[in-house]
Parts: sequence; C-alpha cells; structure tokens
Amino acid sequence: MSEPADDWISNPLVVFGTEKLSDLEKWWAERQNALELAGYRLRPRYHPGWKPSWIGTYKDYLCCEDRQPQTGRLNMDATRISDGKTVMLKRLVESEGPYEFQINRLFSSDPLVSDPRNHCARLLDVIELPNDPPIMVHSHLRPFYDPPFNTYGEFVVFFGQICEGVQFMHEHNVAHRDCTLENIMLDPSRMYPRSFHPVDIERSKDYQGKAKKYTRTWRPPRYFLIDFGLSRLYDPAYGPPLDEPLRGGDKSAPEHQDLTTPCNPFPTDVYYLGNLVREDYVQKYHGFDFIKPLIDDMIQEDPTTRPTMNEVVTRFAEIKGKLSTWKLRSRMARNNEIWPVAAWRTVSHWCRTVSYVFTRKAALPEPK
Repeated sequence: MSEPADDWISNPLVVFGTEKLSDLEKWWAERQNALELAGYRLRPRYHPGWKPSWIGTYKDYLCCEDRQPQTGRLNMDATRISDGKTVMLKRLVESEGPYEFQINRLFSSDPLVSDPRNHCARLLDVIELPNDPPIMVHSHLRPFYDPPFNTYGEFVVFFGQICEGVQFMHEHNVAHRDCTLENIMLDPSRMYPRSFHPVDIERSKDYQGKAKKYTRTWRPPRYFLIDFGLSRLYDPAYGPPLDEPLRGGDKSAPEHQDLTTPCNPFPTDVYYLGNLVREDYVQKYHGFDFIKPLIDDMIQEDPTTRPTMNEVVTRFAEIKGKLSTWKLRSRMARNNEIWPVAAWRTVSHWCRTVSYVFTRKAALPEPK
C-alpha cells in the first residue's frame, strides 16, 4: 500500500473550505491562549499549529471532528475548563447592539435572575481581553424546534414558557424586538445529559456517534430567549415608546414595511410570537384549531388591536385549561405526511404514550 498523500489536494476525502480557517475563525484562534488563561478552551481546530487530522492519512473526513467550523459571525463554542461544561462565547460589538450588555446584565442579576418567570438566557461570565471588545459567556443551548415536538402537550408547555418570558421582559420595560425562530432556545441539559457536538448537534460531543437524547415528555426542558442585540429598555415615564423599526429574523411585521415611521416595539414582539406559531405550526400541522383564534389576534395588521403580552398569557392559560389529556398526549402530525410514514409514526407514538402513562409522565411536561 502506498503512503498517504501529504498534499491535501490529492486526498479525495477533503471537502474544500474546511481545511483552512475562515477569517472569522482566525480571530478566535489568535486568542486561544488568552481564552484558556481566562478559563475557556477552544476545540483543537483553533489551537496553535492545527493541521486537519484527515490530511496525509486514510481517515474518513466525515468522521473527523476538527472538520467542523464554527460559522457564527460573532459566536464561538468553548469548554469551561473548571467543569468541562460547553459554553458559547459572543463578541460584544457595541455598534451592532449598543444595549445588549446592559440588558444581559439586567436579567442576569438579582432580583430578576432568580425569578422563575425569567426566560432570558443567563450571562455566566464576561471575558475582558486587552484591546478587544468584551466577550460574553452563556450556556450552550439548542434550537427549541430540535428535536421536533412529539405531542401537543409539549408544544403547549413551550409556548406558555416563551409567552411568560416575553411578558416578563415587557413588565420590566424591555422589548426584545427579535423574538423569532432562531432566538428561542431550549436548555438541553436534561434531554441530552451527555451533551452533543456544538456544531453538528446530531452527533455526540466527542463526535463518535449520535447524540443520546430523551423526549421532552421524559425530561422536560426550560426554554430561553437569546440575542438582545436589537432589544431596548424604555422609560415608562415617557409613555408608550415610538422607535425606529429594526428588522430581525422576521421581516414581515406590517408596521415594519415602512422603514421610516416610528412604531411601538411591544406589539411587534406579540406579532413575532404569533407569526412564528402561525408559519411553523398552524400552517404545517394538523390540530392547531385550539390556538388559532389567539394567533389570529396576535398577528393583526393594526398593532393597536393586538393583545398585550399580559392578555396573551391570560388567554392562553384559559385555552390550556380546556385541553383534554387525550389532546395533550396526541401526536403532532404534519400536513404533508404520506400514509405509510404517518401509520408508522402513530404506532410508535402510542407505544411511547403507554410507557408515559405507566411511568406517570405528565401530559403537560413542565420542568421541575
């Protein structure tokens, strides 16, 4: 057998692009030693002198952990050296989010941080490096929609928590202004007790196989709001705020179609939550008639006719109270499922449900 080629171009397992660090990655790699002194270790890909582990070998490129680049523009995953916990680092660029640090501090400090209604991702630490912007440290979270909800009860718990979280922000005069799909996360520590890879989240943390997981009903998670780069704290003494439109992940808000007319950002938060449920659940799954009237009100074209978050929480509590255990345990089925897939998933679902009933897992899986 011939020796492995040293030239990466000769290696058929290379996928172009990941064998070199991007400019964004280089910023972090240049600070790896300083971050380690601060208590945080980056993955081997970002260590001094890193060379792709598959180059010059017969290793399967697809099985190499260090092929995975961190693609976030301001974010980087790391390991907290003191306990091995995976965390996310975020460069604090003041010109892009001038109030982000202030709002993170507000909801991560007493007395608000200990309030169970607070669903803002907690700021764990701030790293100060010479001549660099501050770096915020948060827990490593997971998109709320991954894995998908299995039951209506799981969805109901999710929506209740996030409405509560935005209500809590509004009560403290903060509008999130981007509470959209990619800025709502779940705490995976119970569902994924062995964690998972920070980039390829379907793989185990050591990249040796699939990540082991539990369902939301078995181990209910808490849900969190992240990314306060567009958020603002307003002074209630000046009455309802009027602020310039700032477009985040959802650019469909009616009041944001005119980018010059100031508007009240609090009803826009209501719209964002309602539109998320409409586009990703009401329109894609069977069985969401129970929430549709509330969602329709939350996405009214006229912001002044939308319910406040206090009213949303009250109305949703009434809706939740009327749902039967049968409904809450029922499977969420997509509109486009073909019948063989639907039949298989239904059988699997009810087998799981029997185990939930025998082990006394709640139809509304609230975290303890």
